[in-house]
Amino acid sequence: MAAFGRLAPKMHQTKTDRRMLYASDDNAMTKQILATHSPDSHKVDVKPILLIVEEVIRHATPDIIGKVIDGNGQLDDQLSLAEMDGMLEPLAHVVQKVGAELACKFLGGDAHATTMAILNLLSNYSWDAKVVITLAAFAVTYGQYWLLAQLYTTNMLAKALALLKQLPDVIEHSNSLKPHFDALSKLIAAILNVTKCIVKFTELPSHYISSDTPAMSVALANFPTAAYWTIKSLVACTSLIESLVSLSHELIMSTTEVWELSSLAHKVKNIHEHLQMQLELCIQYIDEKRHEEAYQNLVRISETLHLDNMKFIRALISSREDIHPLYDGTTKTTVHLEILKRKHVLLLISDLDIPHEEVMILDNLFKESHQRPEIRYEIVWIPIIDPAVEQHSKSKHKFEELKQLMPWFSVYDPSIIELSTIRFIKEKWNFRKKTILVALDPQGKVSSTNALHMLWIWGNLAFPFTSEREEALWKTESWRLELLIDGIDLSILDWAAEGRYICIYGGEDTEWIKEFTSKTKKVAETANVDLQMAYVGKNNAKERVRKISIMISDNKLSHYWPDSTLVWFFWTRLESMMYSKLNYGKTVENDPIMQEIMTLLSFDGSDKGWAIFFGRAGETTRAKGETVLSCILAFDQWKEEVEEKGFVKALDEYLQQLKTPHHCNRLILPGLAGNIPENVVCAECGRAMEKYLMYRCCVE
Repeated sequence: MAAFGRLAPKMHQTKTDRRMLYASDDNAMTKQILATHSPDSHKVDVKPILLIVEEVIRHATPDIIGKVIDGNGQLDDQLSLAEMDGMLEPLAHVVQKVGAELACKFLGGDAHATTMAILNLLSNYSWDAKVVITLAAFAVTYGQYWLLAQLYTTNMLAKALALLKQLPDVIEHSNSLKPHFDALSKLIAAILNVTKCIVKFTELPSHYISSDTPAMSVALANFPTAAYWTIKSLVACTSLIESLVSLSHELIMSTTEVWELSSLAHKVKNIHEHLQMQLELCIQYIDEKRHEEAYQNLVRISETLHLDNMKFIRALISSREDIHPLYDGTTKTTVHLEILKRKHVLLLISDLDIPHEEVMILDNLFKESHQRPEIRYEIVWIPIIDPAVEQHSKSKHKFEELKQLMPWFSVYDPSIIELSTIRFIKEKWNFRKKTILVALDPQGKVSSTNALHMLWIWGNLAFPFTSEREEALWKTESWRLELLIDGIDLSILDWAAEGRYICIYGGEDTEWIKEFTSKTKKVAETANVDLQMAYVGKNNAKERVRKISIMISDNKLSHYWPDSTLVWFFWTRLESMMYSKLNYGKTVENDPIMQEIMTLLSFDGSDKGWAIFFGRAGETTRAKGETVLSCILAFDQWKEEVEEKGFVKALDEYLQQLKTPHHCNRLILPGLAGNIPENVVCAECGRAMEKYLMYRCCVE
């Protein structure tokens, strides 16, 4: 009966606490809490104290209840004993006073009254300091209890103290007390989460976020109730610990304490979830402000003249001095950005789907440049990867695989590329998915936002990749075989130098290819014309072209390119010519080269074949598959003109006779934001072409 009498007041207090739990969000409660808050200007550095508290709880909790905090201790690495002592000395007295208040609940005090007493005692401290100081006071009691429990079997002093506190009795019945220990551990974990969350709010940079920012304002408004319930939970935890050392285990077998701790854990967990959500919103807001600041800084640097290129390159890739951001593909080592100082730099910007053909062709040009000091430049690959997939093992493997293929510099880890840089690249340099090559001069000024077109058309002859150089090169060009084939196949150029006629043809219609090549060779033989034919395939049809090339080889129909990279390069150069011309406002109406380029690209858009003939004097003619085949089959009707006008001229005049107003040309342009022309006219009849959208997931 006496024992029951001792427990009765605790049961009564629990009901009172329960009523307070349900009324926690009342305005009256909030006002009561705020009335205790009168902070002074003194700021307490709570982070080291919290670190020590975590160490106490982690080491104190024995295996029978599991570890509250995972991970290895870092206290010794982060703080020296002298630093810890200096930080704790001014707070030692207040921690002791709070500890005394915590003990009042067990000695007959009311949990709410004890909580309010602690809040009054800590009125001059900030909300984060109130919670951390109270947690420190609890950690003293908690740590002492478990220190004795862990040492009483091996240390005589600990054994004597443990006997006085009846700890062996409690440990002996630890299995029956496991629900109490589990509830205690969960509540302590919830308290730590809320405390750390509140501290994180105080660490947010004030120059990026202010108290009137919506998410921050909501969080600050919840600090009073968060502090109240955290401190009240610590009062309950202390009460249970004191119960363990003051009552025999039979007297605390009631589930009341377990229910109380579980209810508080649920309450504190909800508070943490709400605060954590606001914290994430704050961090997102800060990140956006930082990214905007970094973006504007990039814009400003890119528009400013500099003595060298380092300021812009650092802002673009990494400003950190403690890392080597670049991977040297030749030496297979990481290097610092300084290696690029005062050099011509080409920034290769792509995603992880960069074609291997692109890498191979660029590899040849890069190695050639390093053999000629007058055109030497460096290349840096900057991979643009979606952060959502960046850490995926498949993406990492693909990145490493590509990096090893490249002999130039690469960003050693895509994660160092800031979102502000990605935004700058997309908005200022129009990068979407298709690879671009941005040229920087030794002072960091952008020479070209995409020098890839120049490089594909003229190779290293386009150095230093300025718009002036591009314009000068175009002025020397005309529509000729050398422009179409340059850098791809020397044997074709040798044929031309030997005075032979050349027929370049493409498409994927196997039957047309067989008939066209056989009939054309017979016509050339009849006309006593030394004609060489070369198959250049079809754009984005790698596997189909491979099969056709095998058929051409087996039947000895014509010359072809067994290396698919050459087929890719042929069509890529044509597209590059088109985009280069577009940059200067050239159209099929005002530029004869542009007209020929667009004609070949529209021929490729057809499912049928096509052909273009080059004569000895540079004369040329072209037509789609059915038309040119009809002309070849009708050779008898124009063979008399061959001797007088030449084979290509005679062929061209007859082709003009076969043209009809009824035709359909398709032009398929790869998506390259900022360069797709709004209006395109048909290269054959001059009428405006209709625009359609086509989505392609991949090439073969």
